[in-house]
This record gives sequence, structure tokens and C-alpha cells, in this order.
Amino acid sequence: MKKWNLIIDVARCNNCNNCFLANKDEHVDNDFPGYAAPQPRHGHRWIDILRRERGRAPMVDVAYLPTLCNHCDDAPCVNASRDGAVYKRPDGIVIIDPQKAAGKKEIVGSCPYGAIWWNEERQVAQTWIFDAHLLDQGWQEPRCAQVCPTAAIRSLKAEDSEMQGVAESEALEVLHPELGTKPRVYYKNLYRYTKCFIGGSVAVDHNGVIDCLEGADVTLSMAGAQLAQQRTDNYGDFKFDRLNKDSGTYAIEIFHPAHGRQVVAARSGESQYLGTIYLK
Repeated sequence: MKKWNLIIDVARCNNCNNCFLANKDEHVDNDFPGYAAPQPRHGHRWIDILRRERGRAPMVDVAYLPTLCNHCDDAPCVNASRDGAVYKRPDGIVIIDPQKAAGKKEIVGSCPYGAIWWNEERQVAQTWIFDAHLLDQGWQEPRCAQVCPTAAIRSLKAEDSEMQGVAESEALEVLHPELGTKPRVYYKNLYRYTKCFIGGSVAVDHNGVIDCLEGADVTLSMAGAQLAQQRTDNYGDFKFDRLNKDSGTYAIEIFHPAHGRQVVAARSGESQYLGTIYLK
């Protein structure tokens, strides 16, 4: 049968927090028997937006990563729960039963993503329920998708085979696939948060007059193997992205037929801007 999935485009998220606020508006002081007890007014972030800054001025970017319950197909919380306190519905949504889960704080620690919260007042574990109570009433999408002004969040109810095709065609990823939990929350452009870049600017010095050098060929290599190539833009900038952190030392070769060649070395750690590199 068709199951619910969530797709989040990291490149589109601008940290407006509409999704977070919509979740608060829906659940704080509101009781939905069978779905979720009221969310505390403070402390809980069922939808939490993480932030990562990459590079340094003038080549710097910031990525925002909305995180929430992944509604995993092989959910550790379901596997660790007793007496049906946490269960997975046929449509893919994971629910923490607010009555059966009462007093079972161990449910919180079962989630490797840290997406389950403990309600101290009501003594119950809680998480984002994909707005299942609204979907069961006929809503076509959860509120976080409805209120997103940049369409960074969208929901999709699809057969597993269809969703697999969407994931492949849009290059979607999941958080921490090594955990093997099979999340139903997918990310587009996740590299903006998880990967690093190496960039720089190329210029020439004409007797004290500095000009940006457009159209220089820039090649990224490691251990003699060419990995990527591009040309500097009209600002003389180049940027190699999607590099793994601490993956080694790269050689960056810059060549322009009128201004010669230069090779610089850069070690991948955090994202870095190499500054201005001058050709003759």
C-alpha cells in the first residue's frame, strides 16, 4: 500500500521556523487521544532546525537542516517498546501511544536520532507524529509542509517502489544510513550540511592593478587522479563541493593560456576558502 514520506530540500530551507511554530501551534495545550498528549509549552522541539556554517568570508554559506522523527521502517523505538507502546501504522507512520507509553522513559533513549522527547509533567515520551490525526481527517499534507514558504518541505504518499524511484531521480538521501533504520524522511542537497568545499579566487596583477581572472581552468586531483574540473567565473572564483571531511590532501591546478599555471595544495577538514591565488 501507499505510505507517507517527507522530502526536505536543505538548499531551500532559510530557517524561518514556520514548521517549528506550526507544530507548536498544533500540539501545545491540545490533546489528541490515541495520537499524542499535549506538548509542553517549553523545551520540546519535535521539529528542530540545525545550523552549519561553511567556509569563511567572502566565500561562506549557511545550511539549515530540519530534523524530526524519521518514521523508520525498522524503527528502534518500535523494536524496543513493550506492550505496543510504540507501533508503526500500515501507512508508514510511527505513533507513540500516549496511554501505553506513560512512564516508559526508556523509549526516549531508543531513538538514535534523538527525535523523541520526554514530557516530565505528563510522564510520557513524545515525538512528531507526521500530523497523523490531520491526515486521518482528510488533510493532504502535514502542517510543516503546508506552512513552508519556500517549499523546502513536501510530503508524498507513495508505494515503496515509487518512492525509491523518486529518491534515485532526485538524488535523495537519509540521515545516517549506516544505522540501518530505513527512514521515511528524505533529504535533497544534504551535502550542504554534511560535506565540505574547497574554494578560492584567481586574479592577475597588472602593474599594481588587480583583475579577477575569468575562464581559468581549475582541476581538483588527489594522488595523481583527477577528480573534478571547472572554470573560474567572472569574479575569478572556483568552488569544489561535496568533499568528505578529513578525506586527505588535494592538489588544485590552475591554468590560463595567457597567464600560466600554478598548483596549490589543500587539505580537507572543514570547508575552506584559499584566498586569492595570483597568476602571472
